[in-house]
Amino acid sequence: MRIYNFLCKKVGELTVKYSNLPESYIKRSYEQVYWRNPKGYPQYPAAQIARKKYRFTTNRPWTMQFARQNERTTQRKKVFLEPIGEWMIFKGDRVEILVGKDKGKQGIVSQVIQERNWVFVEGLNTHLRIVGKDKEFPGVTIQSEAPLLVTTGVKLVDPETLKATEAEWRYTEDGEKVRVSISSSRIIPIPKAAQETMDYKSKELYIENVDKDTTAAIANKITFDPKLRTFEMDIMESMGIEEDRVPAKSYWY
Repeated sequence: MRIYNFLCKKVGELTVKYSNLPESYIKRSYEQVYWRNPKGYPQYPAAQIARKKYRFTTNRPWTMQFARQNERTTQRKKVFLEPIGEWMIFKGDRVEILVGKDKGKQGIVSQVIQERNWVFVEGLNTHLRIVGKDKEFPGVTIQSEAPLLVTTGVKLVDPETLKATEAEWRYTEDGEKVRVSISSSRIIPIPKAAQETMDYKSKELYIENVDKDTTAAIANKITFDPKLRTFEMDIMESMGIEEDRVPAKSYWY
């Protein structure tokens, strides 16, 4: 049961710092390492001095705006977040707003930022801001969507009653993990927009590049044959080495 609960909590980490790009690239793009030991020298430990706290906003970690907000000389106040065990809202979901001037209205989620527990609803919870203002130009007023907290600001809409509802993760008879509305026990499918990546709009439309991609047949091929033996035993069997030594007796007092 503990393993099941642990795996369920990992669902919310699928998109943290992973906006359709490799996580290793995202980490390299925003990390600030001040000093680290050189690699390839076993006498040096793998130690480094780097920045640990970043301010995550609507700017994605790999953008120049994020770098300006997290300059080396800038130390921002820590933001405390309510931990979420199982992330429930994805891009493309229909939600109902619970706070603000648009309270009670329903809309489609256009962006999700899990680093701050934020979601943006298309065309709702907006405010006006001036862009490009300087001494000679008055600037342009645009309408911008403000973020909403998933914990208190929005709720999923039940596809049957079209009303706000709580939801939870459950498993079907086939073992598929789905979201289920608590009020009507109706399955809330994950929208197609949440599956969009840099390479395709949907998985079915993706065309494999034979020269660069590992084909699905090779990736799904099972090549590991589990055996109840150690690594050394496998090496000895492959090289035809037989163990004929008798281990010395040992005594415990």
